[in-house]
Amino acid sequence: MSPGRLRGADLGRPFRGIRTTGARQEGDDPYGAIEAEHRHRMAAFAPLMHERDFFSHVSAAVLYGIPLPLWALVDAPVHVGVMAPGRLRRAAGIRGHQTTPALSRIITDPASGMRTTDAATTWAALARLLPRLEDVVAAGDAVIREWRAEPLASLAELEAAVGAGRRVGIERLRAALPLLRPRSASRQESCLRLALVFAGLPEPALNHPVHDARGYIGSVDLAYPRQRVAIEYEGEHHLRSQEQWAADIQRYARLRAAGWVVVQVTARMLSHDPSAVVRDVRAALRAAS
Repeated sequence: MSPGRLRGADLGRPFRGIRTTGARQEGDDPYGAIEAEHRHRMAAFAPLMHERDFFSHVSAAVLYGIPLPLWALVDAPVHVGVMAPGRLRRAAGIRGHQTTPALSRIITDPASGMRTTDAATTWAALARLLPRLEDVVAAGDAVIREWRAEPLASLAELEAAVGAGRRVGIERLRAALPLLRPRSASRQESCLRLALVFAGLPEPALNHPVHDARGYIGSVDLAYPRQRVAIEYEGEHHLRSQEQWAADIQRYARLRAAGWVVVQVTARMLSHDPSAVVRDVRAALRAAS
């Protein structure tokens, strides 16, 4: 390519010595678009990586699809690790980390071919960047989630990563371990469950199947089966799809006809006024009792 072509306005310049082409598709999911942009920058930096380098922390989480709070992803640098005593990678848009074999297991991701920390190491390393216990638990729930064809890691592997040695955020990791649940289906459900438990309410069942005389109604996001209280998280996909919204309305009608109280929770309710969500659930449990 000629010097003039390399200066083309249509080429991206994410890192020194790198040019990228191709428009990236952006859908109606802001979180997904930010993740896609981060993966794009990871792929752009990959040709500059040495054999000893690997992706870690936020970048490894994006590679695995481990959900993070939005603030941790927006404008996040690409995280690149190296084993001590190797020198940290220093470049604009890069955050370097130094670790040891005792604390970090490195693998080659079969889908992308990229070197990265394994899922258990990634979760343990994220604790230094996530100050809230809820976010550490939500990430851990995603790692051991049984809804996948195969969990990213087992609970035993997470326990081993926590017990491997001292690291930043170790106290949050230890506090998170007994709170992890493999049946949590999303980050939002994990945060909703913890909001209820931390407020002193009993722990709800996760993705609880409900039947009526006609058969299977569906799986309730969070449920108190004895009191017949169902808590449903309304994600944005419910609003974007008319078919999904219509199916939800029919399902809620069947739940109520079967004697269940349905408490609906939106993202705004959970993020702006979780205490109100707790009050609604507590009121529903009292009424049922």
